[in-house]
Amino acid sequence: MRGRTTLSPSCLGWGSVSVGVSRSRRGVCYVSDPRTSSSSVWWLRGGGVGVGGGSGGVGGVRSLPLLSLSRGFASSAGPPPTPVFNPEDEAKEPEEPREFDYDLLVIGGGSGGIAAAKEAGKLGGNVAVLDYVVPSAQNSVWGLGGTCVNVGCIPKKLMHQASLHGEGFKDSIEFGWEVDPGNLKHNWGTLVTNVQNHIKSLNFAYRNELRSHGVKYLNEYGKFIDAHTVECTNKRGEKVQRTAQRILIAVGERPFTPDVPGVEHAITSDDLFSMSETPGDTLVVGGGYVALETAGFLKGLGFNTSVMVRSEVLLRGFDRQMSSMLGDQLAASGVHFDYNTDVKSIKKLSSGRLKVTHATKQSDGTVTENTTEHDTVIFATGRSAHLDALHLERAGVQVGSKKAKIVANDDDETTSPSVFAVGDCVLGRPELTPTAIMAGKYLARRMFKPSAPPQHVQFSKVATTVFTPLEYAFVGLSEEDAMAKVGKHAVEVYHAHFQPLEFRLGERNLNDCYLKIICDREDNERVLGIHILSPNAGEIMQGYAVAYRMNATKEDLDTTVGIHPTIAEELNRVTITKSSGLDPVRTGC
Repeated sequence: MRGRTTLSPSCLGWGSVSVGVSRSRRGVCYVSDPRTSSSSVWWLRGGGVGVGGGSGGVGGVRSLPLLSLSRGFASSAGPPPTPVFNPEDEAKEPEEPREFDYDLLVIGGGSGGIAAAKEAGKLGGNVAVLDYVVPSAQNSVWGLGGTCVNVGCIPKKLMHQASLHGEGFKDSIEFGWEVDPGNLKHNWGTLVTNVQNHIKSLNFAYRNELRSHGVKYLNEYGKFIDAHTVECTNKRGEKVQRTAQRILIAVGERPFTPDVPGVEHAITSDDLFSMSETPGDTLVVGGGYVALETAGFLKGLGFNTSVMVRSEVLLRGFDRQMSSMLGDQLAASGVHFDYNTDVKSIKKLSSGRLKVTHATKQSDGTVTENTTEHDTVIFATGRSAHLDALHLERAGVQVGSKKAKIVANDDDETTSPSVFAVGDCVLGRPELTPTAIMAGKYLARRMFKPSAPPQHVQFSKVATTVFTPLEYAFVGLSEEDAMAKVGKHAVEVYHAHFQPLEFRLGERNLNDCYLKIICDREDNERVLGIHILSPNAGEIMQGYAVAYRMNATKEDLDTTVGIHPTIAEELNRVTITKSSGLDPVRTGC
């Protein structure tokens, strides 16, 4: 059922327009102006306008204030540009809106896509999710839920916890437990089996959640035919075309591996968590958080572990001091690091071990070549969005030139009016599961509940954690970025080395843990960033992220009574600044 109505000049301020609305097109108006050469898709913005047909047919346009309209990348802060008058088009009949299979078709069954689909379904949308896992180079595949659930956050955190249990056994002797630390054994197969069983339960739960929200799950691979049509291929190779009023791209990213001879013998994080055989002596190639987290838990599980980094910098883009301290902690735990080193080739020996040839740039500029042997080589050299196979150009979706990611605005709109994108595949977005989930939910609400105040993720105020043996968590700016933003003269850094109470009976170094609070001394010491390297840093930072979002000052932290004895209270009682030059090592309880 379709209807057509007219918005008056007094409402829009730029002439009458004819609007076509159909039962399946909630929150979007197909606008045709007889003065222009073609119909366009326009979004109603602001809480003052409702268009009939959202859930029960056509009812026209309510005479409530319209704040603005937007098309594509037009700002929601004002009206769209005035159309150019074309006399030849005055007599043209507006094009009828199309009928679609779905209100929203989501390509990608990961965190962001599922969150958007469930929210849209809850709000009454006719929604489907396409999810198809292309096998890794080692033929690893998994179920619904995307990277985080299957080959990322969840199995990583469980293996991180497994390694912490091993470290805890060593401390337990001082707490009275009669344990022989030299006789501890870990069963890799048991760990992998239990982790995979938990993941399968999550896959099943996601299927049920989609069903309970009225969302259709399709185990199919999608590629664009046009801005409203996707060719879908199932595992049997059967193809069908599906249409949707709106299409959401939420395909995430997959591990990137360099083009070196013998790379087929290596694995990535796509393969590690389901390995049936123990990794053994492992080389991790890369210096990002995936590489460091992997090296941390493998070493904690008792495997000889090396990390090969092509530069001198770990965690590029993170706070330099904190990243360096994290690397020092891993090295102290027994992880071997080779900096300024590139893998040149990998050869599989008759023994099954892998011979790795690598070149290291020395401080004098010379390059030396060496070989090492390992049981497993893991590439953690970054991730990339595999967009080529989607044929985005057919839908008019622009991809960033420097990094192959989708260009989208603050409303998650791409350069194609009917195509949206959220998550890791979007240029400039944090590569984090929680941001993709929130972005997906907010997008669905803006689509299917346009009368509500629009919500957007504050990407600059998102906390995160690197789950190494000593976790590194932070929210806000690094020290370098803070200086660049407000000037070095305006930055005050409060810091402390400290030892958690639970470390004091074990054989732990007094300086193991560290924190710093970065403040703007010219703005009432407003907090610009909070960083901590400690056990359970992620749990601690979650609470402080709220304070940061509320623009907390150092005084706000100081006047908050801490919970004693906890690690978190250290952030409420740090008083020594870097500028003072005083010793920041905490003593006492």
